[in-house]
Amino acid sequence: MQSIILYIGAALAEIAGCFAFWAWLRMGKSPVWLVPGCGALVLFAWLLTRVDASEAGRAYAAYGGIYIVSALLWLWGAEGVRPDRWDLIGAALCLCGAGVILFLPHRV
Repeated sequence: MQSIILYIGAALAEIAGCFAFWAWLRMGKSPVWLVPGCGALVLFAWLLTRVDASEAGRAYAAYGGIYIVSALLWLWGAEGVRPDRWDLIGAALCLCGAGVILFLPHRV
């Protein structure tokens, strides 16, 4: 359960950090947006290292499903665009894959 909380926190930090760069480059916002954006990206990287996984690649792979769902929630909550059924089906598939990577036993 702790890993899932860390993944969600990492996803929010990564999306916020990337959105700050998007806002600066694509929306004409002030370069000052880059300061909290860089801080959020550092927080993202730090949170991802807190996940209880013996291999970094496996931690990153499982994180991908959580990130996709978080990005769709950002799309809906921050940008006002409701995900369609294909977004939801794709997110469900990704979460299933992340669950397999995160929770099923792996060879040692």
